[in-house]
Amino acid sequence: MAGQARGKVTIDVEECKGCGLCVESCPPECLELGTELNAYGAHPAHYTGHDCSGCGICFYCCPEPGAITVYRIKAKAKPVAPVQGGEYAAAL
Repeated sequence: MAGQARGKVTIDVEECKGCGLCVESCPPECLELGTELNAYGAHPAHYTGHDCSGCGICFYCCPEPGAITVYRIKAKAKPVAPVQGGEYAAAL
């Protein structure tokens, strides 16, 4: 599901238990288990750095409170076309 990222994920590697629930539940598949070990002796999840949709499913699936934080990137405002013929739009 490639496209412009609409979010960013940060994972506290010392809180992550390496269960992989976030990796399996991520729709754009932007999370993976790392190769290094943390203090628990587990392979913590990490964000690949692209394609996050900002949906937060990984956050809700994580059994460890505070291990995952999801940030949504604010979309740029689209320009609004001026209304023709006056200040108000025509009624239906």
